[in-house]
Amino acid sequence: MAELTLKSAADTHYDAISLGEVMMRIDPGAVPTARARTARIWHGGGETNVTEGLSYCFGLRCAVVTALVDDGIGRNIENQLREAGLDTQHIIWFNNSGKGKYHTDGKGTLHNGVNFTWAGKGVLPSVTEYYRAHTPVREVGPGDVDWDHLFGTLGTRWFSTGGIYTLLSPKTAELALEGMKKAEEHGAGRSFDLNYRSKVEPNKDRAREINRAIVPHVDFLVGNHDDFDDALGYETEKVPKEASFDEWLSVYAKMLRQVSKDYPNVKYIGTQLRGALSADRINWGAVLYEVGTDTIHQAAVRENIEIADRTGGGDSFAAGVIAALLKGHSAADAVQWGAAHGILVQETIGDTSMVKQGDVEKEVSRAIKGGGVSALR
Repeated sequence: MAELTLKSAADTHYDAISLGEVMMRIDPGAVPTARARTARIWHGGGETNVTEGLSYCFGLRCAVVTALVDDGIGRNIENQLREAGLDTQHIIWFNNSGKGKYHTDGKGTLHNGVNFTWAGKGVLPSVTEYYRAHTPVREVGPGDVDWDHLFGTLGTRWFSTGGIYTLLSPKTAELALEGMKKAEEHGAGRSFDLNYRSKVEPNKDRAREINRAIVPHVDFLVGNHDDFDDALGYETEKVPKEASFDEWLSVYAKMLRQVSKDYPNVKYIGTQLRGALSADRINWGAVLYEVGTDTIHQAAVRENIEIADRTGGGDSFAAGVIAALLKGHSAADAVQWGAAHGILVQETIGDTSMVKQGDVEKEVSRAIKGGGVSALR
């Protein structure tokens, strides 16, 4: 198996480009959605969360490919992306005039995606309710994105998409596969987060069929324990609840090695480990399987950690790993960066990163040493 070879920053315009859906997030704060009377506005999307972390937290040059209706909601989302440093010039805008290739009407026949996400509290779990059935990104397919310009003329070191986006419509699945193949052709590193959501596609057979076509073109595959079953069809041996982490990891490693044999192109497989004690307290860890050396790297485990918002933790784990690889760090460092970035994003509200690389490095050091948290004065 060939090692991961990345282009230099000097030879590319971008460090990373993501393809995915971006939604407006309405956050009712401390009150469940049904009783809320005020709310905060955020944004998020599993794929875009990755490049936003790479941009804002790690200072890398990133762009997003998505589609939005050109209205106040769409422009609000664009402004939030730009605030995080993302290049938004490759967004496909749907006008409201009813004319042109990318158009809709003023009645909301197509509309920007919206979700209401309550973070939960204690034994009341986080709840997300989606309004995404008629979003413009579902209507963009093969031939609508000039990949040769993005990956060839401009150039990028990395391309990322994921399993939420691919299941939105037949067109999104086809465009994701087209993008992966073009990224491979132009020598970009490629990541794919399985990220299965039954609310997007309850038919697991369809999800598996789509993902099995994409994974042969992926360098870094991301997913939690359930994703590999739901999204790819890999079952692991049952482990008793009282089993130790080492016992669980031994069983899980067998599955990871089988995935790498079935898909010899995959060079890294990353898994975040989240054990929910309540809506606002979790155990958090991560592993990164380095296929070439048959090594499983484990991040420091964080136990009984209070969080503010679990949304985006897995996406931010992926961003931390990718950032470390792009910056020339080892796989052992990459899993520590991923785990640290993932937990720090969950410590703040919203889907996306509100921390910087220095915070990630400090959290890696703190977790490895097992120290506490001191006030900065």
